[in-house]
Amino acid sequence: MARQYFRQVPNFNYVDRNYNSKSIGNFTEVKNLFKRVKLRDEIFEDLNFFSLYSIIGDERPDNVANKIYNDPKLDWLILLSNNILNFYNEWPMSNENFDNIMLEKYGSYEELNSISHYETEEVKNSVGKVIIPKGTLLSSNLVIDYRKLIVNVDGGYSTNPDFENTVPYFIEFYDEGTGNDVLVSNITNPITFKEVEERKENQKRQIYLLKKEYVPIIFDDLDRIMKYKKGATQFLSDTLKQGDNIKLYG
Repeated sequence: MARQYFRQVPNFNYVDRNYNSKSIGNFTEVKNLFKRVKLRDEIFEDLNFFSLYSIIGDERPDNVANKIYNDPKLDWLILLSNNILNFYNEWPMSNENFDNIMLEKYGSYEELNSISHYETEEVKNSVGKVIIPKGTLLSSNLVIDYRKLIVNVDGGYSTNPDFENTVPYFIEFYDEGTGNDVLVSNITNPITFKEVEERKENQKRQIYLLKKEYVPIIFDDLDRIMKYKKGATQFLSDTLKQGDNIKLYG
């Protein structure tokens, strides 16, 4: 099954720009990185061709490829299936790198573990209707209480002793199931900067893998796309093109 991606990438004779070159006809053969294969749209846009996978621990693309396709050299297919162009930014960091980069970014573990924001718990009424969804972002877990009157346990009202005072975040709503006003407090959770960063990394862990039975299609496309067509400009062979020999010196 092995297909090493860069061995499939065709070459390009690039004009030698070395001022010390003895001949103006010198060329340097390099890989043509402008040649890039991609999954067919009808495959890439159809989830039926893929299975969902969660990256475990410090797994790299070659580890995943070896586990799924029994070939670590198909790491490029893992990246291609997820349109990952920048491995360092789009693949989850190792635990060691995460720790080092977070410490560099925030300056200290104390700052890293300090509170970034607060998020609400889910609040529902008595008939299951969501009043506040889980994860609503709040800059603070405190609010100014502008209620002049508050609801008593017996359903009556009394003067609010905390009027215009800072109090823990709460929500008051009319419960259509019971026909009463309801007060719910203590519904916020602190979220640290570390948790925010870990969530970003965990999102990267959810990837899609092309099912094994469709891999030969990609191999066929790779062979077809990476070959130069005879008769094309600068064609030398199906694996080599040559640039125009124009020497420009300042």
